[in-house]
Amino acid sequence: MAKRNNDWKKRDGVVFSTNDEFEFDYDSEETNQTLPPSEQKLKVMLDKKSRAGKQVTLVAGFLGTEEDLKDLGKLLKTKCGVGGSAKAGEILIQGDHRDKVLQVLLALGYKAKKSGG
Repeated sequence: MAKRNNDWKKRDGVVFSTNDEFEFDYDSEETNQTLPPSEQKLKVMLDKKSRAGKQVTLVAGFLGTEEDLKDLGKLLKTKCGVGGSAKAGEILIQGDHRDKVLQVLLALGYKAKKSGG
């Protein structure tokens, strides 16, 4: 009998099954493909709301995988020489680096523009 993948940590809400043929249907996270840079419409804006008065450059509108978002965020942080974070389709870069971020994104082929905020 072939060993089934029964990783109990991935199961949510199933306690017990008496069926020998039971295969748990794991909630497959939709792996949304990352759009190519030319199809991305990114907004670069300055944000200082709920950040203790500190300014951050916010890049919003990224459509793709979390991994690709983090890679782009890492590149932007490196180019600007500052810290930041990337999650939920947004990249935060510490400080006002709108011009530099916009320049880097356009050089990579992204459709990006400055936006109010």
